[in-house]
Amino acid sequence: MVGGGGRKLTATGEEQILAGRRREYDEDDVRVRPRRSSRPRTRTRPAHDDAVDGFVVTVDRGRYGCVLTGPQAPQPVADPPPVVTAMRARELGRRAVVVGDRVALVGDVSGDAGSLARIVRIDERASVLRRTADDDETTPEGRLERVVVANADQLVIVSALADPPPRTGFIDRCLVAAFDAGIDPLLCLTKADLADPAPVVDYYRDLDLEYVLCRPGSDLADLRHRLAGRLSVLVGHSGVGKSTLVNRLVPEALRAVGTVSAIGRGRHTSSSAVALRLPYSGASPDGADVGGRADGAGASADGAGAGSRADARVVPAGDPGWIVDTPGVRSFGLAHVSAESLLHGFADLVEGSLDCPPNCEHTGDAGQCRLAGWVAAGNADPRRLASYRRLLDSRSGDTETGRTATRE
Repeated sequence: MVGGGGRKLTATGEEQILAGRRREYDEDDVRVRPRRSSRPRTRTRPAHDDAVDGFVVTVDRGRYGCVLTGPQAPQPVADPPPVVTAMRARELGRRAVVVGDRVALVGDVSGDAGSLARIVRIDERASVLRRTADDDETTPEGRLERVVVANADQLVIVSALADPPPRTGFIDRCLVAAFDAGIDPLLCLTKADLADPAPVVDYYRDLDLEYVLCRPGSDLADLRHRLAGRLSVLVGHSGVGKSTLVNRLVPEALRAVGTVSAIGRGRHTSSSAVALRLPYSGASPDGADVGGRADGAGASADGAGAGSRADARVVPAGDPGWIVDTPGVRSFGLAHVSAESLLHGFADLVEGSLDCPPNCEHTGDAGQCRLAGWVAAGNADPRRLASYRRLLDSRSGDTETGRTATRE
């Protein structure tokens, strides 16, 4: 070996032996890549005792608009209320968050521009209104289930009396969905200045179904009375005037308003569901269009039908109420509804099914079904039985009948 200055060094015998050997490695020589986090993994989740209560009013690509409720709500009350932007916490997993959900929020709940909170809990839902894309249970598309809104206690079925004409098949589907979800239905008939509501009212005369009439220029006092203190979801075909109705109820909403095409199909003017709080100012006292029940009885004093479940309402006492505006739909699939629940959606036919043999399918080719004879005896409207059996056919795979039913 040669050292500094050209001085030659000689290695000892031990050093020569070690240099000639092959190096041996052990576990101390292995470099272990550190974990992404130095915190140990645990199943214990934070309690989030400091979380504040909120209510989901919008859903948009992983961001949720919420308003604070309870003691944390800003005082004095603002119209419209400030909206807190939030994201879903990882510990919620794949659980969906929908409009109407009661949630717990942590983080920046100021609602200021650029602020972001987290949704760490979702309260148990009092009701869930669902619809499927189609009635065909044999295809993935037909089984695709969509949650329209959570915690609603009233379904407002908006139908025009003309331009486009009323479609009782669609209304029947919505009634079945409301029954399945356990929420109260309300029929809202718009454009009452263009046609007589008597034919539609007569069709539902055997049901304890409440309705209201809406004309251009009226102040909607009766409808406001029935919406007060409730979480109501509005559904209807495109072009029936639903967005116009929402703009009149909540002037700050500014929902898009379209025109009705020449063939009677409206444009989809609302592209996403949104919850809107009714103003505290209330309705003016003049010019109300008073509705009633489809059985001919007058409107109830509290604006709720016989099936009202006041104990299940989620709107706080003293709150003016919320409406959920949904995109216009051309069909309301019921593949998620069982055949038994489908019958109970036609309450006027249930009594006639009591004489049917066990496990009767109630279809037109069921030879022992007693429904046809019971209806023929004048106990119910034959059109109601025909509508019920169309829904049964659409569920059983009769594709032609099913397509007709979903267009109604």
